[in-house]
Amino acid sequence: MKAVVITKPGAPEVLKIQERPIPEIDADEVLIKVYAAGVNRPDVFQRKGSYPAPPGAPQDIPGLEVAGIIEQTGSDVTDWKTGDKVCALLAGGGYAEFVKVNARHCLPIPAGFSFAEAASLPETVFTVWHNVFQRGNLQQGEHFLVHGGSSGIGITAIQLAKAFGATVFTTAGSDEKCNACKALGADLSINYKASDFETELKNHGVDVILDMVGGGYIPKNIRLLNTDGRLVFINMMNGSIVKSSEDPLDFSLVMRNRLTISGSTLRNRNAEFKAALTAEIRKNVWPVMESGRFKPVIFARFPLAEAHKAHELMEDGSHIGKIVLVVAGD
Repeated sequence: MKAVVITKPGAPEVLKIQERPIPEIDADEVLIKVYAAGVNRPDVFQRKGSYPAPPGAPQDIPGLEVAGIIEQTGSDVTDWKTGDKVCALLAGGGYAEFVKVNARHCLPIPAGFSFAEAASLPETVFTVWHNVFQRGNLQQGEHFLVHGGSSGIGITAIQLAKAFGATVFTTAGSDEKCNACKALGADLSINYKASDFETELKNHGVDVILDMVGGGYIPKNIRLLNTDGRLVFINMMNGSIVKSSEDPLDFSLVMRNRLTISGSTLRNRNAEFKAALTAEIRKNVWPVMESGRFKPVIFARFPLAEAHKAHELMEDGSHIGKIVLVVAGD
């Protein structure tokens, strides 16, 4: 099979198409013929050598989510059969014509979704459901803020939070991106390059914040949270240390306002955790998908051989929504 391989840590050009053996599945796995694969920022980190795949996953083939057709099932698999159309969360290996995955980490492609649209779902939906709704315990009627609202995570968080009855605030880096967030349901979207989000939101109050920025955003997040508010980190692109003496981090607010600060990474969690998360998403989120209340947002599609161009676009940061590799037509 053809696969995109990280030939060495480095720039997007290190991604090359190579021939690799089709994976051999275990009893609890399925083999998927990949029609489309989502591109995510962790793929960029892996390519650069700073985010290795967990044991058992391909170390040199990136890709955390795919959609396709089941080609083969393991002897213990009873929920899926050959020919089923699925999307799946992976620990790696998605940039390829075939991939193996634990059968319990698969979901049916929602009715009316193309392979490309379905491939854009697993990594962001799993991340948002776990961090916003499980760890953050977002409830109907609460105020929710997601930073990076036009990212893959952002467009997913906006739509799911809105579908479950929250008021949604976002930050984004241009008026165009802010308008895109509003079109997806955000009640207020703040261009962080033109306005200070803390100033804009201080009279609204926020119950749950999903932050992938970190750095100087951390003190502002803590000051914005209502009593019993929850701050959840999934990345820290601006750094994990607050260095500014001009805006020190006052942890007494955590005690006085009974705040909860949490965070997580998904890739290294074990198979049982991911299986339980898959089941909960199928029960709670898939009906939203099937109802038409969620709109996949695909900014660009690239053939597998142009994965390096997809990474260039991801790092450029001009995209709104998801970037997808089309592997076998759609």
